[in-house]
Amino acid sequence: MTNQRKSILTYLSLLLLGGSLGLFGSSVLNSKSSQNISSSTPAEQVPNNFATAAIPPGVSPTSFITEVVKDSGPAVVRINASKVVSAAMPEVFNDPVFRHFFAGSVPQTPEKQIRRGLGSGLIVSSDGLIYTNAHVIEGADKVTVTLKDGRTLQGKVLGGDKVTDVAVVKINATNLPTVKLGNSDRLQAGEWAIAIGNPLGLDNTVTAGIISAIGRHSSDIGEGNKRVDFLQTDAAINPGNSGGPLLNSRGEVIGINTAIIQHAQGIGFAIPINKAKQVADQIITKGKVEHAYLGIYMVGINPEIKQEIQQQAKGINIKADKGVLVVNVANNSPSAKAGIKPGDVIQSLANREVKDPSSIQDLVEKTEIGQQIPITLDRNGQKISLNVRVEPIPSAVN
Repeated sequence: MTNQRKSILTYLSLLLLGGSLGLFGSSVLNSKSSQNISSSTPAEQVPNNFATAAIPPGVSPTSFITEVVKDSGPAVVRINASKVVSAAMPEVFNDPVFRHFFAGSVPQTPEKQIRRGLGSGLIVSSDGLIYTNAHVIEGADKVTVTLKDGRTLQGKVLGGDKVTDVAVVKINATNLPTVKLGNSDRLQAGEWAIAIGNPLGLDNTVTAGIISAIGRHSSDIGEGNKRVDFLQTDAAINPGNSGGPLLNSRGEVIGINTAIIQHAQGIGFAIPINKAKQVADQIITKGKVEHAYLGIYMVGINPEIKQEIQQQAKGINIKADKGVLVVNVANNSPSAKAGIKPGDVIQSLANREVKDPSSIQDLVEKTEIGQQIPITLDRNGQKISLNVRVEPIPSAVN
């Protein structure tokens, strides 16, 4: 099978989003050609080839990183999450024959066990509001927050959004140090990126690098069920960094570290801070986040994919040479109610031409819940125009 044919699975996106990056800790994305990021760039050993990144006037490459850490480091926290889970006895131990012969050797498994996880967070208000990743606190029965001054406080989860992997935790404290939020919409590849967090339990670890790329769509990194255009950085990120800040050379938070690609080196991803703040504000004010969805499985059209699908999918006759093919439609979804069918090729959405699933996902994410959007389809060579009323993702998958 060629790489292009394999890409069907890569680009197959589901707007009926759901799922989590993991229970606790740092998200690790699977890849056949990658490995947990292990390289780091200590502040005192920044390579000369980073000289093109923006450095504040009048400071050296080493001293400005030190100043950023002094200013922002106190507002970076360690988050410990725990959950009590049932400890299932292996089925073989319940077998009567096994118990007859090995009764004295059957281990006593406790009925309950505690699963623990570690992540990072950033204090955004002096009265204790903290941004972190949803997968850091997901399912946790107890969350504690350890400040840099050594205090450990009970944390209350205000909410988390799996679709963007943003969560907000509140601690009861006053006069706390806070981070400064930057503007991630103005970022350019090549700018400085400084990560602070607690990787692998090593508190207050600092790594530095650059913004390697901006606007990495979730489908580009194998996370098609997320609604984020990630920042890519080569600043070393490891399990435990999740939820910690990615800062620019001025000490402003430009992203929240969230994921690495397994087996890769020098490739990490962060949620742009503008997106994170938008989601966090909804969590704080409403207790939840609503995302628009259509409810379709889809794949971009190219000649090889077109040929393969027509050979393997009975009843689908694709005439169009470009657009986005609807592979399946979720039951009772907005698309199903509008009359969209498997085999339809989406040509435009909201009067804009679409070329790949990510362009549809982006348009839907920007659409208000309840709004009708026009959609143009090619169905067996015939042009069809429909209107789809956008609905929120059902809570079962959000």
